[in-house]
Amino acid sequence: MKILLFILLGLPLTNYAQQGFNIIPQPVKIETKTGKFVLDDKAAVQYNPQQKELKTAVDFLNLQLKTVAGFVLPVNVNRPTIIQLSIEKLDAIGNEGYKIEVAAQKIAIKANSKAGIMYGIQTLLQTFPVQIANAKLEIPCMNITDYPRFKYRGMHLDVGRHFYPLSFIKKYIDFMASYKFNYFHWHLTEDQGWRIEIKKYPELTTKASYRNGTIVGGYPGTSNSNLRYGGFYTQDEVREIVAYAAQRNITVVPEIELPGHSSAAIAAYPWLSCFPDKPTAMPSNASAMSKLLQSQGEIKLVQETWGVFDDIFCAGKDSTFIFLQDVLDEVVQLFPSKYIHVGGDEAPKKHWEKCPRCQAKIKSEGLKDEHELQSYFIQRMEKYLNKKGRTLIGWDEILEGGLAPNAVVMSWRGEAGGIEAAKQNHEVIMTPGNPVYFDHYQGDPSTEPVGIGGFNTLKKVYDYEPIPKELNEQQAKYVLGAQANLWTEYVPTTQHAEYMVLPRMLALSEVVWSPKENKNWNSFNERLQPHFTAFEQKGWNYSKGNFKTAIKPESQNGQLFVSLSTEAYKGKVVYTTDNSTPTTQSKFYTEPIAINASTTLKAAVLVDGKIMSAIPAQQNFVMHKAIGKDVNYANPVSRYYMADGPNSLTDGVRGANAVTKYWHGFSAKDMIATIDLGETKNIQNITLGCLQNYGDWIFLPQSVKFETSNDGISFTEIKTIKNAIDLNERNVLFDFKATFATQPARFIRVTAKNNLCPPGHSGEGKPGWIFADEIVVE
Repeated sequence: MKILLFILLGLPLTNYAQQGFNIIPQPVKIETKTGKFVLDDKAAVQYNPQQKELKTAVDFLNLQLKTVAGFVLPVNVNRPTIIQLSIEKLDAIGNEGYKIEVAAQKIAIKANSKAGIMYGIQTLLQTFPVQIANAKLEIPCMNITDYPRFKYRGMHLDVGRHFYPLSFIKKYIDFMASYKFNYFHWHLTEDQGWRIEIKKYPELTTKASYRNGTIVGGYPGTSNSNLRYGGFYTQDEVREIVAYAAQRNITVVPEIELPGHSSAAIAAYPWLSCFPDKPTAMPSNASAMSKLLQSQGEIKLVQETWGVFDDIFCAGKDSTFIFLQDVLDEVVQLFPSKYIHVGGDEAPKKHWEKCPRCQAKIKSEGLKDEHELQSYFIQRMEKYLNKKGRTLIGWDEILEGGLAPNAVVMSWRGEAGGIEAAKQNHEVIMTPGNPVYFDHYQGDPSTEPVGIGGFNTLKKVYDYEPIPKELNEQQAKYVLGAQANLWTEYVPTTQHAEYMVLPRMLALSEVVWSPKENKNWNSFNERLQPHFTAFEQKGWNYSKGNFKTAIKPESQNGQLFVSLSTEAYKGKVVYTTDNSTPTTQSKFYTEPIAINASTTLKAAVLVDGKIMSAIPAQQNFVMHKAIGKDVNYANPVSRYYMADGPNSLTDGVRGANAVTKYWHGFSAKDMIATIDLGETKNIQNITLGCLQNYGDWIFLPQSVKFETSNDGISFTEIKTIKNAIDLNERNVLFDFKATFATQPARFIRVTAKNNLCPPGHSGEGKPGWIFADEIVVE
């Protein structure tokens, strides 16, 4: 009987670096040989019983064989063919490296540790063929030498916003193990739910682990589910997960958020707040139950919406620290991990500024301000963890006010925090929102499930380089590795969680494991295809790909050109320049397109003769009198949103209603831009294009003032246009346009006044961002 089985790691043998393998992440070296090893129930697995740690590796191998072929191998018996596992002293491959030698009668997996043996087994499983005839596995003869580039290869899962069952946590760990990740960052506490049993504080699970409802739709929500939601993991379940992960060579790093993101804990124990008698601020669309409870006098509630909240742990009370030490006492008993993550991010200081105890603490400790108070908070917790032999990890906000002496920084707000920490000789884990926040869209947002925003495609993840160019060779050694984060505000189900990490997890695995010089996008995309087949056979939900065409304008000697590309496997691009929708009959893209007039370019991806883009990618171009002219700024453009350089406001490229690279960003300051037209020209219209994206703190300016000058010194105001768009609108593109009688001018100055985040926003009262794409002069 012929058995057809598709398994996660049983993948067909096609092209891999011209050697015939589809292994992800790509090994350091593969040497092919003639012949094959036939693996069937007549084989055996052997290891030295004195190497007791290999017993779990043998058990894991047999578990996989049972799933794949329906048999297990006898252990330490003589058979004609054997798989031999051995821990030896091997040079040059490190603690996690391995060697595989496949000959006709024997497969030998050698390593310096059990970890290396497990990685060798995972690679061996990826060499299994899809078709298993008569329960036989035929494996080609070869030699593999492999070891990781980085020591920290992480995946994160937020179970605070949405809770997932134990079975899915194990499945998530299986995903990670298959692709050689070694750290599972388990985000266990949040404003919306506390997810770990702490025996000394039972109300953390009886009360803090459940909320009375959840907003519906994108933030701030259109309504409320009015359904009680939550759950938690018992300590026995935590031990089960830790053991399950350990067998697969994965360390579980727990995160207990402090001092911010603590609303749920405060709901259970209000005395943790600076103001225990102040009711929890709830949105207008809070659940009916929460409104009822507050009307009946219940003060503190678990949050039902997303964002950042002012009610955080009080830093002025010793009882707060006693509580957290008690929690960590139980946490360190459950998790053997060297690392304990304490969050430290997004902690508003509004309550601390008003709290007499916090102000007294600032004075008694000789601190300068609330930022130094947060540093005191983190350092106090770090000392406690250090006494227990553990190392504190925190998000990059822990740099503010002074970095704790032994802390590891997890850099999420770009790479700046990681760069600063590495330069201070602190260890760093890179996890920048762009491109390794896996809650961000991976395909055209118009065709994806509702998400938090962003756009991190498979190729963007694959192209990521964790070592910033700003670090020298010595400083780069402090970068331990990288991690992807799956925040789950908009990921309510396990199927959706699978979709968000598959296949981007595979791209990241090659970033953090494989040698930088071996990376090749086309090779990866080719090797990825059989993994898709395996996902389908396993019933796993994964993204089929990003079918949105990438449009890249660029100027060459004053001429604007546009390049088009697609990530899609064997995809082609068709396009139009007359604002019509591309079809299979449209022009195929073959070379950069010259843009000589104002136009709208639309492009779509074609695979196997079928248009795959539900909505074509679109880019507007406008030719005007300031094209290519110099722009000077009174306030600098944010280094995170430089568009294509200082003159991008005069490049003719209009931005889209997403935060793409075609926007100039200005944080907390006005945009004041002056253009030199090079000569006096007659003009009658000036336009500034702006973006509002509520969730990213980007708001239309309060007003835009247009001025002109002939000498660049004395300016005359032409018109000031006030913003009439509601700041609560989620996503708006708006042109501030001044039309006036024709007049001569050489210099143009445009001033956009920064707006504050509106009431109800998580940043209420704080300066927002201005995003501008083009100053059009006609």
